[in-house]
Formats: sequence, structure tokens, C-alpha cells
Amino acid sequence: AAVRFWNADGEEVGACGNASRCVGWLLMEASGKDEATFETQAGLLSARRAGDRRVSVDMGPPGLDWTQIPLEEEMDTRGVELQVGPIDAPLLHTPGCVSMGNPHVVFFVEDAETAPVREVGPMIEHHRLFPEGVNVGFAQIKARDRIRLKVWERGAGLTKACGTGACAALVAASRRGLTDRKATLELDGGELVIEWRESDGHVIMTGGLELEFTGTLP
Repeated sequence: AAVRFWNADGEEVGACGNASRCVGWLLMEASGKDEATFETQAGLLSARRAGDRRVSVDMGPPGLDWTQIPLEEEMDTRGVELQVGPIDAPLLHTPGCVSMGNPHVVFFVEDAETAPVREVGPMIEHHRLFPEGVNVGFAQIKARDRIRLKVWERGAGLTKACGTGACAALVAASRRGLTDRKATLELDGGELVIEWRESDGHVIMTGGLELEFTGTLP
């Protein structure tokens, strides 16, 4: 199967983690199998059952070089030179950048519930540092294996959950030594378990899903 993704603003994007999990489940339901593989702009993805209406998707390796994000200029993506607020007392600063087939920037905050997502999100989404725009994550490290996350999505705004954003947050946190390589991500819409496998460098996303409706195109 081949899958294409569009954001709410009508722009086609290379990857969507939550949609990939749902597509994988639908393909497995249709085939009666426990695994499914499908093509996306970001590459070949594979999904497998992980319990009752739970699916794991191999999202592939993250892009960590500045050219893969991409950034406007060369920087260390562990912590890019970007800040919000006064120079001497920035509100947010030095986020990590990760590509999961789409660009992500992750700010680490003390409290995700009070983070200025609606104020800062659209500002950073269109910042000159990101020529293709960017998804903006606000990650609170609660433990070595738990992250609270809110995401301002490129072309969609604040959403209840972002699968690739959860993957990017785990990778960015792990690269800084803030978490282990596997953690539970708490999002407004539910929880995802993300693992950045050491064996092959792939990111594995596991989570549940709910069937809301079905339909057919004429």
C-alpha cells in the first residue's frame, strides 16, 4: 500500500505518526495479518499489532544533521541557537531539532501545562531558521521514562496528539541525557510509548487507537 498525508491547511507532508498507526491497523484488519508495510514520502514504514487496538510502527531512524531538518544554516541540532524573549532572560532557548520525515523543534520547559504554546508556536513555526516551516514541541521531563508534551503542528496548530512530535521529543531528550532511550509520552489525547532502539537506531512508536467512522470515496 502507498499512503499520502495532508495537513489541515492543505499542504502535503512527508510523515504523520498517528495516521501511520491508524493506517497500519486498517491494513492489518483488512488482510487478517499481524503486520503491514506501506510506502510514504518519508520511506517504507512497517506496523505490527501490539495488543487489543494497539499498534507499533517502525518510524525509521531520525534525521539529526542540520541539512535533514532542514535548517537555514549549519548548527548542532542537539541545541540550536534560538531563543524566545529578552536576550538576558529568555523565556525559551536552545531547543533540539529532529526530523522524523518532517521537521521538529523541541523546547524543554518546566511545566508543559503553562508553556506559551499558542503564543510561541506560530512564531517559531514560520521562523526564518526553518525554511520548510517546523512543528514546535514543548516537552516537560517528568522522569527518565516519562515526558509531558504539547505540540504546535505545522499547518494545523495546537493538536491533541502528534506521533512524530512524540518521537522527536524522545530523541531530543535522549540526546541530551535527559531521559532513557524509551519513555512514555503524555499528550492531551492519550499516551504513546516511544523507543529509540540502540540496535539499529530506529524509532518505534506504540499506542492505541479508536475507530471513529468509516467511509468510501466515490
